[in-house]
Amino acid sequence: MTATTAFGVRSGGARQLAGTGTLLRFALRRDRVMIPVWVAVNALMVLSMPGTIKGLYGTAAERADLMRQMETNSSLRAMVGPVFDDSLGALTAWRVGVYAAALAAVMSLLIVVRHTRDEEESGRQEVVASGMVGRRASLTAALLTAAVANGVLALLVAGGLAGQGAAGALALGLGIAGVGMLFATMAAIVAQLTESARLARGLTAAVLGGAFVLRAAGDSATVDGSSVLTWLSPLGWLENLRAFAAERWWVLPLIAGAAVVQGVVAYELAGRRDLGMSFLPTRPGPAAGRLRTAGALAWRLQRGSVLGWSIGFFLAGVVYGGMTEGAADLVGDNEQAREIIARMGGQAGLTDAFVSAMVGMLGLIAALYVVASVLRLNGEEASGRAEPVLAGAVGRLRWAAGHLVIAFGGAALIMLLAGAGFAAGYGQDAGAILGACLVQLPAVWVIGGAAVLLHGVLPRGAVAAWGVAGAVLLLGWVGPALDVPERVLDVSPFGHLPKLPGGEMSWSPVLVLTSIAVVLVGAGLAGLRRRDMTT
Repeated sequence: MTATTAFGVRSGGARQLAGTGTLLRFALRRDRVMIPVWVAVNALMVLSMPGTIKGLYGTAAERADLMRQMETNSSLRAMVGPVFDDSLGALTAWRVGVYAAALAAVMSLLIVVRHTRDEEESGRQEVVASGMVGRRASLTAALLTAAVANGVLALLVAGGLAGQGAAGALALGLGIAGVGMLFATMAAIVAQLTESARLARGLTAAVLGGAFVLRAAGDSATVDGSSVLTWLSPLGWLENLRAFAAERWWVLPLIAGAAVVQGVVAYELAGRRDLGMSFLPTRPGPAAGRLRTAGALAWRLQRGSVLGWSIGFFLAGVVYGGMTEGAADLVGDNEQAREIIARMGGQAGLTDAFVSAMVGMLGLIAALYVVASVLRLNGEEASGRAEPVLAGAVGRLRWAAGHLVIAFGGAALIMLLAGAGFAAGYGQDAGAILGACLVQLPAVWVIGGAAVLLHGVLPRGAVAAWGVAGAVLLLGWVGPALDVPERVLDVSPFGHLPKLPGGEMSWSPVLVLTSIAVVLVGAGLAGLRRRDMTT
C-alpha cells in the first residue's frame, strides 16, 4: 500500500514530481526581478514603521492616548484594526501588519498563477510536459517559488524588527509569510478550476478583497478582534496572532493548516484534469450581434473586471467617507500626524486634507486598474488570440483602441463611483469630493500611457508597467510618512496634482499631465503599428 503525503502526492508516485528542481530554478530565474522588488517594498514598508511611529507618538502618554482613541473610533479600527499594546513593535504590527500580509498575498497569487495557468494558456507548459517532467512538478515548483519569496520576507521582517522584541518579530514575520502561502495555495486551487489566468488572478484577488472587508466589518464591531467576522478572514487571523502583545502562537498552526488543506485540494485537482483544461470551462459566447466589432469583443473580455473594480471603489469610497468625521479625533493635537496628512492632502483644514489624502490613495490604486486593463492587450497578443482577430478586417489600431477605451474610460468610471461612495459615506460636499476624485485621472492616465508605450515598443518587457505603478504607489503611500524630500515625491505624476478639496484648483498640471498621457499613448500605438506581433 502507498501512503499519501501532506500535499496529496503518493509516496510511490515520486515520478509525478520529476523535474521539480529544474522548474523551480527556472521559475526563480524568471522572477529574479519581480520577487526581489515585491519582497523589498513590503519589507521596507514594515521596517520603516517603528521610526515613523516613534516620530508620531514619541512618548508613552501619546501612545496610550492613541489606544484609548482607537477603542472609541470604529471607523478607523475598520481601516487599520485594533491596537493590543502601546509598544513600538505592537503599533508597527497594528499599522502595517494587515497591509503587509495583503501585499504578500498578492505577490503569492501572482507567482502561482504565472507559473501554472499562465504557462498552460500560452502553450509553453505543453512543451515542458513533453519532456521528463512529472504531472504535478509545475504546481510544486510554483508553490515552492512562492514559499521562497515568503520565506525571505519573513526573515527580513523578523530580523529587522528583532530589536523591538525577538518573539514578536518572529510572530509577525511568520504570520505575514503564512498569509502569503495561504493565498498561494488558494490561487493553486483556482488555477485548476478556471481556464483563464486572468480569471484565476481576479477570483483570488476577489477573495482577498472579501477577506479585507470581513476583517474591517469585524474590527469595527469589537475593540479586541474577537468578532466572528474577523475570525472568518485570514487577515483577521494575523491580527489575532497579536505580535508584540502576548503572542498567540496557536494561531500560526491555524494558518499553516489551512494552507496545507488547500494544497491537498490543489494537488488532487491537478491530478484529475487534462493539461490546458479546467473544471469550470469558459462559456462560449456569441459569434455575432454584440461581438461584430473589436470594441465589443474588448468589452466582453473586460466587463467582469470593470464591474469588480467599480463595486470595490464605490464600497471603498463609502468606507473612507464614513471615516472622515473621526479623522480629526484620531490625530488630535499630534503635530507629526497632522504634517503627514498635510503632505498627502495639502495644507487645507485637517478634514479636507484627510479627504484629499484618501482620494489620492484611491487614485494610486486606480493606476493598478489601468495597467491591468492596458496589459490585456499584451495577454491577448502573447496567447495568440489577437492574431485571428487581426487576420480579418480589423486593423491593429482599431483592435487596440477597444481595449484602451475600456482602460482609460474605466478609470474615469471607477473614480467617479469612488467619489459617489465617498460623498454617500461622508454626507457632505458631494460636488467637491467628485471633483477631487476626477482630478486624479490625468496622473492615472499617465501611468496607463506608460503601459501602452511599453506594450507598443517593448512587448516582452511590458510587465515592467507594474513596476512603474508599484513605484508610484510606494511613493504616495510610504513617502510622506518617511519624510521623503519633495523633489523625490514629484517623480510621481500624482505629486503635481492640485490637492482637492480645500486646495486651489490649478489647470496647468492637469493639462500637462493629460498631454503627456496622450503623447505616451500615441508613441505606444505607433510602435505597435510598426513592429511584428509576438507569439
